[in-house]
Amino acid sequence: MKVVVLAGGTSTERDVSLVSGSMIYKALKKKGHQAVLLDVYLGYKGETEGIFEKDIDWTEKIGAIAEKNPDLNAIKALRPDGDKKFFGPNVIEICQSADAVFMALHGANGEDGKIQACFELLGIPYTGTDYISSAMAMDKGISKDLFKAYGIPTPAGTRFKIGEKEPEKVPYPCIVKACCGGSSVGVCIARNDEEYELAKKEAFRYDPEVVVEQYIDGREFSVGVMDGKALPVIEIAPKQGFYDYKNKYQAGSTIETCPAELSEEKTKEMQQIAEKVFAALRMKNYARMDFRMDREENLYCLEANTLPGMTPTSLLPQEAAVLGISFEDLCENILHYALA
Repeated sequence: MKVVVLAGGTSTERDVSLVSGSMIYKALKKKGHQAVLLDVYLGYKGETEGIFEKDIDWTEKIGAIAEKNPDLNAIKALRPDGDKKFFGPNVIEICQSADAVFMALHGANGEDGKIQACFELLGIPYTGTDYISSAMAMDKGISKDLFKAYGIPTPAGTRFKIGEKEPEKVPYPCIVKACCGGSSVGVCIARNDEEYELAKKEAFRYDPEVVVEQYIDGREFSVGVMDGKALPVIEIAPKQGFYDYKNKYQAGSTIETCPAELSEEKTKEMQQIAEKVFAALRMKNYARMDFRMDREENLYCLEANTLPGMTPTSLLPQEAAVLGISFEDLCENILHYALA
């Protein structure tokens, strides 16, 4: 099968996306597919005829994920026309000639439904959920509204835009995060007024709207869902601090246990909530839901990820491995779900 693995882009999760794309590309090649790895923003300036028969492998140039956010201004400077159009040279043409596009994008302009909507109009098959559910899940304010409407437990909180009068304050400690961020970029814990003001300033760097919610003191978990069915639960326990960007992607920073050490009853409860979130947000193909459990073992769904990371430390591949699904088979299953 001819497959374009689409990665990179211009979001704060660019580096994560490139590593995800590199792993997916190599996995699909191992399964015998004619795969091409493309940076959606930088594109490909070479000859496109017969590109799927060429052995173009630039994955060795992709290093480890940086501890800090990528220099997006430097990336954008490589495209003189980048402010006029998002797609890089030949990206659309190559995607149209493929049997499917494997979406390895994370964050804005990749996970928020914009590219998915474009592909829908162009008739390009792609992995992951559609543009509507992508947009709803990316906006944490909208997804929390839907959680409440469907009776899905979620931390109490509020949202507001920059310059707006703030609603009633959420008691400390609270979490402040960019409404449409990802990979915990622009996420801070505030324990007092000073930290709260700094947290808002940090969140507004990434989005004109922020979500402020109750901090749930306890344990953190994640549950992948494939084709509507929950995978095993994984527990995430950072060695220091909370599950921020560094702890997510720096090897050895977090202890991850799968299956999580939970009672059978609590495991099933969390899996059922994850499946309910999948249905409430009208998701397709696959996704991953993040949870906190307080000291009294009450569960709270934090958010849904429509294009979960596929890096060496990512959670979804670990969950699939417990069921005996190799990384290569996982990638192929996602591809077949999309085409089905």
